[in-house]
Formats: sequence, structure tokens, C-alpha cells
Amino acid sequence: MFEYLYEKYKRLMWHKAYTILKDRALAEDITSEAFIRVLRNLHKIDDPDSGKTAAFLVTIVRNLAITQYHREKKSQPADFGEREYDRADNFDMEETVAVKDEAERAAGLLDRLSEELKSVFLLKYAHDLQHKEIAQILGITENNVTVRLFRAKKKLTEWAKGVSQS
Repeated sequence: MFEYLYEKYKRLMWHKAYTILKDRALAEDITSEAFIRVLRNLHKIDDPDSGKTAAFLVTIVRNLAITQYHREKKSQPADFGEREYDRADNFDMEETVAVKDEAERAAGLLDRLSEELKSVFLLKYAHDLQHKEIAQILGITENNVTVRLFRAKKKLTEWAKGVSQS
């Protein structure tokens, strides 16, 4: 199964890493590291063709790429134009709490979606994938991706209006 996962998702995972890092060699390294982690967690994968598996693999590579991006950024000389304490002075507790509440509410609404709508929605908006990539991952047409996204957004909008009115 590992070989199948590798062949099916290697380009998608490399693309995600490259999108974050903007460096081909680093993207290859991160993709390799991600597959090592996939191998260690192979027991967690039931269906290699499901949207859930694709999201799991993309999440692994995304997290590794973000960590690497921050490592690279730290190793660069400090930019004196934007110091850490300058950003701390602009901290707004009310805004932070409001953003956290919104995120929790959004997560609750997403959990209410059917798996087929949720997987398309998350691949599009959480993983920044194009319709063509989502269609490949899920084995559906691009038109079906568009329809599912429309339905997911419609349901989320209806539920959000219902929540905000109560």
C-alpha cells in the first residue's frame, strides 16, 4: 500500500511543499520526510483512495513545510524594520478571543457537513488545492468538485445564519 500511496500522492505533496517553501530541493526533502512519517503511520490509513487519506497526507507535508519555512526564516538575519516587541505592542485581546470563537464556531459547522462535502471543502480551503487536484484525489470530475463546493458553502451559510440569529 505504501508504494501505491507514494505513486498516487507524491506530486500533490511536493506541490504543497513547494507552494509554501518556494524551493524545489527543500520541497523534495520535505516530501521525503513526509513519506517517512506516512510509513510510520500507515496503520492509520484505511482507504488509500479516500479524500480523508489525501487530506491526511497533505496535512503532514504542509505541517513539515511550515516548520521548515520557520526554521529557514529564523536562520536569516533579523530585519530591524519589524521587531518582535513592535508586534507585541499591537496585540488586541478582544480581537484574539473573537477570532478564536469564530474558528471554533466554523469548526462546529464543518463537522455537521457530510463527509463528501467536508472533504472537498477542506481540500479547497484548508489545503489550497485547485479543482483539478481535488478531482484527481477524490476520483470525481471537476464539475462534481464545483457542485460539492457550492452545496457545502450553501449549507454552511444557512447554518451560520441560523446560529447568528439564535
